[in-house]
Amino acid sequence: MPLLMLDLDNTLIDRDAAFRAAVAAFLAGHRLPDTDLPWVMAIDAGGYTAREEVAAAMTDRYRDTAPFEAIHALLDHGAADRVVLRDSSREALERAQADGWTCVIVTNGRTVQQEAKIRHAGLDRLVQGWVISEAVGRKKPEPEMFHAAADTVGVPLTGAWVVGDSPHADIAGANALGLRSVWVSNGQLWVQESYRPTHVVEDVATAINYVIGAAR
Repeated sequence: MPLLMLDLDNTLIDRDAAFRAAVAAFLAGHRLPDTDLPWVMAIDAGGYTAREEVAAAMTDRYRDTAPFEAIHALLDHGAADRVVLRDSSREALERAQADGWTCVIVTNGRTVQQEAKIRHAGLDRLVQGWVISEAVGRKKPEPEMFHAAADTVGVPLTGAWVVGDSPHADIAGANALGLRSVWVSNGQLWVQESYRPTHVVEDVATAINYVIGAAR
């Protein structure tokens, strides 16, 4: 069974949209200006800023208006409680499995938070497994993450594909291992010159369907 490794945040799920909704609710709940929404999103940087740094920045800004516990609850559960799996993504995953693909989520992040997203979105019923950087002790694009994904389901990396939105974590990681890849652009332009994905698409459903139709 061929292996399909899929990123989670802003690939399988729209993590930024979920976090944006959580931040908007946080600001409204604490009577903070909604004009602060772009500031929080910029500090968060799509989830790439360390949680501790985001917490420190928000605590410093809102120390007199929002309790420390509320800020940490937002960062720990806000996005996870709001993630949604699109029907097209679910159907594409079902099609991949029906076609004999073994699907594994490969994601950087904290185990509790990432597993909460996976289960809340119902992805735990649509993939054969997942690996999370905190549990592995490595982060994408390090090859150990992709090897761990293959080991989790007992499928070799030979012939595997990587699908993700991060040029560095996903596509460079696949390239270093000689794996084929699909970059989920989310409307962005590819700017890297030293390496390229096998294919570029707008969304994860299209990516999965492309992989299914590609020669194995």
